Amino acid sequence: MERVTRTGPLAGVRVLELAGLAPGPFAGMMLADHGAEVLLVEHPVAGEGPRRGAMDRGKRTIGLDLKAPEGAAAFKELARDADVVIEVYRPGVAERLGIGPADLHAVNPRLIYGRMTGWGQEGPLASAAGHDIDYLAISGVLSMLGREGERPTPPINILGDFAGGGLMLAYGVLLALVERERTGVGRVIDAAMLDGAAALFAMFYQDAVSGSWGPRGTNLLDTGAPMYDTYETADGGFLAVGALESRFWEEMVARMGLRDLPDRDDRSRWPALRERLAEAFRSRTRAEWEAVFDGSDACVAPVLEAAEAVRHPHNRARGVFVEVDGTRQPAPAPRLLGVPDQDLSPATRLTDLSSWGLSGEAEAGLRAAGVLT
Repeated sequence: MERVTRTGPLAGVRVLELAGLAPGPFAGMMLADHGAEVLLVEHPVAGEGPRRGAMDRGKRTIGLDLKAPEGAAAFKELARDADVVIEVYRPGVAERLGIGPADLHAVNPRLIYGRMTGWGQEGPLASAAGHDIDYLAISGVLSMLGREGERPTPPINILGDFAGGGLMLAYGVLLALVERERTGVGRVIDAAMLDGAAALFAMFYQDAVSGSWGPRGTNLLDTGAPMYDTYETADGGFLAVGALESRFWEEMVARMGLRDLPDRDDRSRWPALRERLAEAFRSRTRAEWEAVFDGSDACVAPVLEAAEAVRHPHNRARGVFVEVDGTRQPAPAPRLLGVPDQDLSPATRLTDLSSWGLSGEAEAGLRAAGVLT
C-alpha cells in the first residue's frame, strides 16, 4: 500500500484536487505546504505527463478520464476516503460528469467540496468566460489601480486569481475543516475570484463610494503621494519609497542631504516635491543609495528583480526562497514555528490507489482500459 507521510498541522487531511487553471493548484499547494496529502487528478496523458511547477510540489498525481463513466465512478470511490475536493470547473460541469457536491456527499457526508470559479455559482455572469482582469473590473478594484491620468493598470494575476481565488479557497477549506469538528458534516464552498477581489477591497470601498478617496493615482497609497512611490536611479535601477510617517520621512531626507523641500503636507506641492526627489535619486546608482539607507528606518528599499530577490541577505537569512529539485521557489507561508520542514518534492505519479480505497482489481481494469494512468 503506497501512502504518503506528511507532517504539519494538516497532516492526515486528504485532498482530491481536480486539475485546472493556476488558482486551483495554488490552493492545493497552500494545503500541501502545511501537511495535507494532496492527490492531483489530471486527464490521462501518455509518457511522462505535463511539466511540473512550484504549485505541484508535495503532491501525488494520477491521470483519470472523468468523462468515462468508469472514471467518474472511480473518482467517487476516491472521494469516499477524502476530506476535501478542489473543483475548478464552470458551474454545472461537475454535475454533468456525475461528481458534483450532491453526488459525492451521497458517498461521503463529511466531504468538504471546494468550488472555485471566476464569477461564482450563480448570477448573470456565472457561466461566462473571464480572466483575472475581468473579475477585478467588475469588483471595482481595477478602477483604482494605475497612475493619475492613465488607464487602469492591472497587476499580473496575483490579485484576482491567486489572492481572491486560490488563497480564499484554501481559507474556506480551513474554515470548513474547523466547522466539521463541531458538526461532523462537510460543506460546499463557493469561492469566486470576484468575491475574493471585492473582499480584499474592503478597506477602501467606503472611501471610494463616498468620494473621500480621489481618482486613481492621486491618493496617499496609490503613487499619488511622492513619499510613497518608486524612483529611478542613475544606473536605471529603482528604489521603493514608503516614508509616510514624519519620523521616517525626516530620516530619509536627512540621509539624502535634502533641505528646503516643498511642504509634503500640502497636496498642491506634491508635484514639485516629486520633482526634487526624482532629481536627487537620479544622482546616484541603486547600490550607492542602498549603502546610504543601510541600517536606517527611512523605509527605502531597492526594487529587486526576481533573480536578485533570491540573493538578498534578508531573504537568504530567513529562507524566503528554497531549493526544490534544482530550482528556487518561494518557501511555504505563513511560518508555523516549531513545525518541521515540509517535503516539497515535485509531484510524482501515484501507482497504487489502495490507500485511497480503490481495489487492486478495479485499478488494474481502469489502467487496462486507459481510463487511469
